[in-house]
Amino acid sequence: MKFRGKIIDVACLNHFTRKSHICSKTLTKTCVLRLTPDNLFFILSEKVANGGVSMWCELAQANFFDEYQMEGVTQEDNEICLEVAPENLARALKTLQNAKALKVKLTKKHCPCLTIPTLSTVSRVVMHDVPVDVIPRKLWHEFKEPHMPNFDVSIYLPPLKTLKNVVDRMKNLSNFLVLEANMSGEMNLKIETDLVSVTTHFKDLGNPPWGEDGSQRDSDAMAQARLDVRRLQQFLMGQQVNPTKALCNLVHQRLVHLILLHEDVSLQYFIPTVA
Repeated sequence: MKFRGKIIDVACLNHFTRKSHICSKTLTKTCVLRLTPDNLFFILSEKVANGGVSMWCELAQANFFDEYQMEGVTQEDNEICLEVAPENLARALKTLQNAKALKVKLTKKHCPCLTIPTLSTVSRVVMHDVPVDVIPRKLWHEFKEPHMPNFDVSIYLPPLKTLKNVVDRMKNLSNFLVLEANMSGEMNLKIETDLVSVTTHFKDLGNPPWGEDGSQRDSDAMAQARLDVRRLQQFLMGQQVNPTKALCNLVHQRLVHLILLHEDVSLQYFIPTVA
């Protein structure tokens, strides 16, 4: 089992560093880094059915790495799954701000590590060893790409910066909000407490074409989900991706499936409803 990669292009290096930083802000204390010959994945796989949040971030390695070599567990199972603290990885990459290249290698020291050398002075190289745990094959099935849910409503999101500002203000009023949307391009964010009732309306957002196929739902009927505000804030940290498309799939009173699409990265986030 081997892995090593090198990024020479400074723009790609900065881009990859930003993506890792976003994952460190969006994810919890640990996540899974899945390596395949073509892609890297950052995965958070809590049990949504038990109230946990799930996230799937996919990066095409060819869009970042000038050199990328890996050998999986076997030729048939040619991938590597590692558990890593995204904050530690982001901290190591942060030292590369003025670097001209990134090297990363899977090593075996006191424990398995992702080793990242950085040049701290003209002649001094500092090795950053980010500890990882190798995930056995019997658990790999937990980290496969999630299926798109059978949603009731699919809608494009408003500008994420605007959405984040609204959610941040609502968090000061309540720990929970209701997100509702329909197939006429309308979305509302609502807070209702004993002391205050607040609703923010968005219109003319548009609906992805896949939501139109075979839907028997009234286009004006709202599907809604009551969410923990902090969960939605976690997702909105990803607004730094500057996505070309951002959309939301709603399973009425069960689940919100949020997607950011960019030319070289996709991020999916699953938030279960709360009672």
